[in-house]
Amino acid sequence: MRESTDAAESTAERYRVFAEVEARGTSPVYADWALGVAGDPATIDLIDELPAAKRQPNLVFTAARFHGAPSGPYPPFRDWLRAHWSDVRATASTHATQTNEAARCALHIPVLAAIDGPLALLEVGTSAGLCLFPDRYSYRYPGHPLLHPVDGPSPVVIDCATTGPVPVPDHLPEVVWRGGIDLNPLGVRDPDDLAWLDALIWPEHDDRRARLRAAAAIVAADPPRIVAGDLDAELDALVAEAPADATLVVFHTAVLAYVDAPGRAHFAEHVRRLPGHWLSVEGRTVMPGIRVREDVPNESSDVVVALDGVQLAWAQPHGRAVRWVPDP
Repeated sequence: MRESTDAAESTAERYRVFAEVEARGTSPVYADWALGVAGDPATIDLIDELPAAKRQPNLVFTAARFHGAPSGPYPPFRDWLRAHWSDVRATASTHATQTNEAARCALHIPVLAAIDGPLALLEVGTSAGLCLFPDRYSYRYPGHPLLHPVDGPSPVVIDCATTGPVPVPDHLPEVVWRGGIDLNPLGVRDPDDLAWLDALIWPEHDDRRARLRAAAAIVAADPPRIVAGDLDAELDALVAEAPADATLVVFHTAVLAYVDAPGRAHFAEHVRRLPGHWLSVEGRTVMPGIRVREDVPNESSDVVVALDGVQLAWAQPHGRAVRWVPDP
């Protein structure tokens, strides 16, 4: 899969790839907008006023919707964007694509539940920390009883389709500590931050929007420890805060694509040296050293679920489905 976040590509190519790989079959509105931009030199000229790293389709579209861009066909969006470009440009310049999709926890649960606990979870690129609470949500995997937290059903119920021998557990992991790192942490108690998280959800995904609000309420009642800073530079200090009698799991989901290749390689080397385990959920070209199982059927937009550098599954990026890969 080619990453549309690749700042080395032309703006037109980034938007075309976003439409054909990431948004295809997932968001008709974003697919239409991205293809429209890819063929519209005047709009590309506007977007090229941003630094290369800020020209990401998801970021520009989110900034536009944050300011009220209506969903619909590309021509009205194009006209709206030109009329409101100064606001969109300012927001894209100061914000980042910090999608915090709680449903991604459904991809983590089969892995986390198989690790001897109790667990200390440390997420890099944590945004507002919604994925640090996998034990506080309920899960529905086809063919299995609903999984609930120890204190009963959660207001957040996550549906995840499964293919292959997914090791769906009969209980949720015990989490005794949670910490996160983010360049710009978001707070679910901050109305502006919550509005940005809402805008990051793609237009048609009303179920995700409702889940965001419910998960944010859970996190707001028990905020995790989140450190502002570089995911690599702050890692050792936060690891040192985790309780010694818990199993450390450092994890990240759709984050490392926004780090350059040398930074990814350095992070991978760093996290492999830490005690405990490393759970990564990233695009197929993102993490160095992981053998990607292209011999197992997958969608072009799927991400790679790996534990300690070994792929376990393919997954839909927002947590809607997971396909376990057999042992090689």
